[in-house]
Amino acid sequence: MITYRGEQFDGYNKPKRTPKHPNKSHAVLAKEGDKVRLIRFGQQGVSGSPRREGESAADKARRASFKARHAKNIAKGKMSAAWWASTTKWLVIGALLTVSL
Repeated sequence: MITYRGEQFDGYNKPKRTPKHPNKSHAVLAKEGDKVRLIRFGQQGVSGSPRREGESAADKARRASFKARHAKNIAKGKMSAAWWASTTKWLVIGALLTVSL
C-alpha cells in the first residue's frame, strides 16, 4: 500500500474508485520514470461505455465521440486524466493487450 496525500493506493498506475469524492469518480497515482502524480478523472455518477457484446449503436457512437473529443489529450499518455478515463471507463476489449500499466 502506498499513502499519498492522505489517500491509500494499491500501487502506482492502479486506478481506484472514489465514491465519496464530490466530483471525480476515480483516482490513480500515476508514475512515469521518477515523476509521480495524483490524477483524478471521470465525472461522478456518469458511467463510461466499455465495449460489450450486443451493445447498441448509441453506446458505440457515445464511445467514439468521447475518443474523438479527447484524442489529443489521450495521446499525451498515462500522465493525463483523459488517458486514464479512456483506459478505465471507456475501455475497448483488447486494449489492455496493447497498454502496459
